Amino acid sequence: MKSLSLYFKKKPLTLLLIALPLAIIGSLQEWNAILLFSLSAISVIPLAGLIGDGTEGLASHTGPKMGGLINATLGNAAELIITLFAINKGLLELVKASITGSIIGNLLFVLGLSILAGGLKNGIQQFDRLHTTNNTILLSIAIVGLVIPSLFSHSTASGVNQKVEILSLCVAGVMISLYVLGIIFSLKNSKNPSVVAPVEHITSHPAWSIKKSLIVLAFATAGIVWMSEILVGSVEHVVAGSGISEFFLGIILVPIIGNVAEHLVAITVAVKNQMELSMEIAVSSSLQIALFVAPVLVFVSLLMGNPLNLVFNTFELAALVSAVIVSYFVAADGESNWLEGAALLVVYVIFGLAFFIFPS
Repeated sequence: MKSLSLYFKKKPLTLLLIALPLAIIGSLQEWNAILLFSLSAISVIPLAGLIGDGTEGLASHTGPKMGGLINATLGNAAELIITLFAINKGLLELVKASITGSIIGNLLFVLGLSILAGGLKNGIQQFDRLHTTNNTILLSIAIVGLVIPSLFSHSTASGVNQKVEILSLCVAGVMISLYVLGIIFSLKNSKNPSVVAPVEHITSHPAWSIKKSLIVLAFATAGIVWMSEILVGSVEHVVAGSGISEFFLGIILVPIIGNVAEHLVAITVAVKNQMELSMEIAVSSSLQIALFVAPVLVFVSLLMGNPLNLVFNTFELAALVSAVIVSYFVAADGESNWLEGAALLVVYVIFGLAFFIFPS
């Protein structure tokens, strides 16, 4: 009990968990959409903090590479649930915009904030250049996989047809295979020495056991998933009469809402001078969206009766390619500073403004 009160004292935002049961009750009783939005958003903040603590606990036992991979997986669970819900409702363009927004959001917004915050606190930070470059190369290949069906569709007069659907399925299968190969390679090389300080020297509390970390992660992730669903459902009603396009909702709001946990963890560990873990979270999450989540959604959508293809509009393709190129140059030298983080954020803001005025 004393350790629990000490934890709340060190982590006062955890007290915001009081909003969690209120959000659940409100969703069951169909409270006002704005009130539900506020309660679920408040609930996400402490849950994201718990995911950060659980990830640090696991990382202290598994190392930064596996720790980042675990965090990215848990964070993307919310994204997967949200997009499955949207597919079930036939909101396929919203789903594709969410895929694009998650990738560019991680590479520009999350990575930019992390590098900026870490740079302001610690100056120049170093990370495993080879590992990060390998991930960026894999991501570049994944983007090519997303681009090809779009180019095929835009190059044919008939637009999206059965051939495009078949091509999307084939590309999805190949991308999942590449994702599995990437995991195997990463795990086999996870014992390479890291250029950052060991995790156990940076955590703000004694390292949790694996069992405790897993229990906390399971609870927090379940809460994040539930709150993200309530939040997105509320957002759709809140913005219905505001003039915000469905495209902007999918490419900016949904990814930010669904990945709050990753955002906060990546920034927190960067401030703690764990830039390798922060880079791993941002890049691995984008990899999982492109190589795993998007292909899985293509196959699952067939079972749900609303086939999803991998055809994106020209603006989405330009944003994806630009984000990968910019993030590659930032990671190429194996070190980062706050100015590079600010530059990534500027690129994201420019895209955000364009997305906002993009015709629906």
